This record gives sequence, structure tokens and C-alpha cells, in this order.
Amino acid sequence: MGVQGISPFELYAIRYARHQGRKAEDNYIGSVDFHDADSDLDYYVWVARRGDEIYVVDTGFEDAAARARGRELLLPVQEGLALVGVVAANVRDVIITHLHYDHAGTLDRFPQATFHVQDAESAYATGRCMCHPALRQPFNVEDIVSFVRKLYGGQVKFHRGTAELAPGLSLHLVGGHTAGLQAVRVWTRRGWVVLASDATHLYGNIDRQIPFPVVYNVGDMLEGHRLVHSLADSPQHVIPGHDPQVMHRYPAASPETEGKVVKLDVPPTLPA
Repeated sequence: MGVQGISPFELYAIRYARHQGRKAEDNYIGSVDFHDADSDLDYYVWVARRGDEIYVVDTGFEDAAARARGRELLLPVQEGLALVGVVAANVRDVIITHLHYDHAGTLDRFPQATFHVQDAESAYATGRCMCHPALRQPFNVEDIVSFVRKLYGGQVKFHRGTAELAPGLSLHLVGGHTAGLQAVRVWTRRGWVVLASDATHLYGNIDRQIPFPVVYNVGDMLEGHRLVHSLADSPQHVIPGHDPQVMHRYPAASPETEGKVVKLDVPPTLPA
């Protein structure tokens, strides 16, 4: 048992895709000149597991979306989950941090799941903001249709702000990147880790307080950086949504998963 009598979760990041050749202006608003500003993006889903409790965080995208958007699919999300012993078809709880194409693209692969989403995200993705192409672009209409089908099938649970799904695992409305983006706070053997998702795409966004260019509300995004820091035990307990450094800073889950899955419930092996 851990602090406050809470048993810790195991926590994994699974890298399923990447986008190479990005420039600084693709990752940061305004003029920036630090050496790693033109970082590529990696794409992740995450797993929190404690005994029989399994929470999958986000569902990624598949081949069609990868081809349409010029991304490289490294392995299907379901195969990535299998590397840590998780069968997608049996998962009962999926947390959707937001409904962008790269976070909510394979919902049908989870037929038994309840999908946990913020009220504000559903309203945003199906409301008047989608009249604007710039805000609509990161969404895939077929993914949103799949989400609505899950809703009408009784498989969506809405949350409004902070919600505890289990002792040691909670959801926190952040906003900014989208109107209803949520981060996930997880109790692990190294303390409170925050899966920031796209509250900060890269370590450089939150460390330098420079927003990512795909944004609904810049002020909320910057306030979200503060919120994420307040929820985590230290800056090293914050996990950004797309930084390739995650794969270098944390150890592989096993020799077989090198370059595919890392453990986040242990301290980073490389300094920030």
C-alpha cells in the first residue's frame, strides 16, 4: 500500500505512430530559437493497470488516418496494448482525453468499454465551433460519428471538471487545446504522475510556457500548464502528449518492447 493507503498503478506509454520533419513554427506559437524547437512528434496511448483494474487512455488512429495526414503508423494500437498484456476487446474503461483524430480514432476496437469524456469536449466537437475549418481540422468526422454511436449505445460516461474514477486515478478538465481536454492524474510507486496529453505536446511547451499552435483558447492552455504542474509531484512527473523524449527518458517495459513501450511509474533514467 502506498501513501494515503492507495495501492499504486503501473503506468505505460505506448508509441504507435510518429510525424517527422516538423519545424519550430509547427510546435510553438511565435518566434523561437532554442535548439530543440523543431522536434518531431510521437503519438501515444497510455495504460494504467492495478491488478484487474485497467484504464486505457486514448485510442489513437489507424492506417487510413495515417495516410490522409502524412503520419507514419508504427504499430496498430491494439498490438501495442497487447505488448503489455491488454486485450482491447476486453477493456472496460477507456479515458478519452479529447476527441481529436489521433486520440479517439479506434473506438470500435473497444466493444465492451465505457468511454470517459468531459461534457465540454462533446459539446465542442459537435457544436458551433465546428463551423470553422481551422477548429474542425484536427477532428475526423467519422470518429465523431463513432463516438455518437457509442453514446447512443449507452457506452459513454460524461464528466464535468474533476472526477475520481478510482482511488489513485482522477480526471481533470484543462481545456486550451480543445474546449474539453482532460488530463489524467495517476498514483504510482514514484508518486503522482500526470498524463498531460495535449495540455502540453512537448516538454518545451510547458517548460518554456509557449503554447502549441493547434489551440482553442491560448489563455486556457497557459493556465493548463499551471494546473498540470500543480497536480504532479514534480516537473519530472508530467508526461507530455507527443514528445519523443518520453521514449528516451523512461525505460522499456521489457527488452521485447524497446522503442515501443516505456514504464512511467518509475523515475526517468535520463535527466530532463
